[in-house]
Amino acid sequence: MEANSSLPSASQPAAQPKRGLAQRLSTFLYRRPKLLLALLLGPPLLYMLVVYLGALFTLLIQSFFRLDDFTGQVVRDFTLSTYGQLFTRANLDIFTRTAGMAAAVTLAAAIIAFPLAYYMARYAASRARALLYLAVLMPLWSSYIIRVYSWRLILAKEGILSWFIGKLGLAGALEAVLQLPVIGGPSLTVSFLGMFLVFVYIWLPYMILPIQAALERVPRSVLEASGDLGGRPAHTFRYVTLPLALPGVVAGSIFTFSLTLGDFIVPTTLGNSSFFIGQAVLSHQGTSGNIPLAAAITVVPIVIMTFYLLGARKLGAFDAL
Repeated sequence: MEANSSLPSASQPAAQPKRGLAQRLSTFLYRRPKLLLALLLGPPLLYMLVVYLGALFTLLIQSFFRLDDFTGQVVRDFTLSTYGQLFTRANLDIFTRTAGMAAAVTLAAAIIAFPLAYYMARYAASRARALLYLAVLMPLWSSYIIRVYSWRLILAKEGILSWFIGKLGLAGALEAVLQLPVIGGPSLTVSFLGMFLVFVYIWLPYMILPIQAALERVPRSVLEASGDLGGRPAHTFRYVTLPLALPGVVAGSIFTFSLTLGDFIVPTTLGNSSFFIGQAVLSHQGTSGNIPLAAAITVVPIVIMTFYLLGARKLGAFDAL
């Protein structure tokens, strides 16, 4: 009886092990989901508000100042005179030139990317698809500057592209193209055509991947139903596949258009004396010290992309990102 009395009674609860600090904290946060959500989203939201939006707000404030023509100092008085300078012929040419290049690059990238993305989504086996993914993403692993300067060597008069065109007997055709008033120049290295080729190469992966993702979401049953109803492949592509893949095209165009709009490295490396928006901002901010005008010019692509994104949202592009 004495031995049995030392055993714990069945009616007595077993002693609970002590929980560690991490377990207690986990339980505390689990019971307070709103607090957990605030802790998770607080730091990134704070970063966005202070660093990102704060920088944009500072930029916007700077654009309402002006530069004194006599002293060269920034006069911190609220004025719209700096924005009035945006409507000069020189600045309007810069905006038109940049937007035109961005639109041309976007259109060319979409035309080139769609067949490849379509093959990857519909016909490529898993191994071939993985290799194609690797081929698309591999250029992004190298430095942006290295890729641009590599193209400068490729497009030079003594470069491999001119040599290859000469071997094909098309040197005269290349010279004729370079004689054209807008896209031509002394060589491909110093021409809008050369800039266009490099821009398309640099931003093409950003167009391929959203289109491929959108095409993979198109149900095969929809395509089969179109065929069962008598639709020919061309009609199925035009009236079924293309409309359903359009959000992916628009999503890719967001990247290609916006990145071309703000780039200054390619125009500086391969362009001529005609400025693009990025070059104009760099020149006013760094060389002339006209920070208000540089800020006002920077607002232009922000406004353009705001309207662009509103249109893309209506087309469902954000679902394909």
